[in-house]
Amino acid sequence: MHTGPILSLRHYRHDLIAHSHEHPQLVFGLRGRLDFEVQGQGASLDRQGLLVVPAGAHHTCGSDAGSHCMVLDVPSESWLREQLGEHADASRRLLDCPGPLALDPRQQQLVDWLAASPMDDPLIARQGAVLLLASLNPSASASITPSRRLPYAAFDAHIEQHAAYPLQVADLARIAGLSSARLHARFVAECAMTPMDYIRQRRLLKARQLVTGTTLPMGEIAAQVGYGSQSAFSAAMLRAFGCSPLALRRESGDN
Repeated sequence: MHTGPILSLRHYRHDLIAHSHEHPQLVFGLRGRLDFEVQGQGASLDRQGLLVVPAGAHHTCGSDAGSHCMVLDVPSESWLREQLGEHADASRRLLDCPGPLALDPRQQQLVDWLAASPMDDPLIARQGAVLLLASLNPSASASITPSRRLPYAAFDAHIEQHAAYPLQVADLARIAGLSSARLHARFVAECAMTPMDYIRQRRLLKARQLVTGTTLPMGEIAAQVGYGSQSAFSAAMLRAFGCSPLALRRESGDN
């Protein structure tokens, strides 16, 4: 039985970790690449990826360049039954199968939101873990087929390349081959956010990476992600991540 936090952020570096534990674990990639081996099966974990570590499974992991992940430690079998009800059997099957899985954009949005939330709050951690496990139930995302989803990878590449410049919904609509109105409707249906919310989120995720992974001045980072003033940038980061850019940098340095 796991008695520690249900959700936690982990920073993996050069040191190789090799162990096993009596509870199942899900490892979600946030940034960087993590090399993993579970019961002799090798895999690499990147953003929009998930690794399943069954209870008792021996596993090793390490990252040459550093990797940031979110980890879900399932407390117990009884917790699974109590919290997930009719979804528990599907989650149990998932947790018994070691190896990598790919997340769809909606699942990655949930991971990103939780990673930026105060996970030391027991209610947020518990409800977030339940939502994640339920979203991984195969029936939860069956209504949208992969071939019909919006081209999120193309959106992300465009936003990354042009983050310093004004970005409009029409830019993403052109990439998707849709009208702006239709794109707006699709975003709300698939991601529960507007296209502009998505652009803003991608800019701020890029900003967080620059804040925690580089020593660039905050004013330069603000300009690189499209903010004309450092104060507006700081306010946006505070709203998104619950602390200022300087606090984020200090925290990453402490870790």
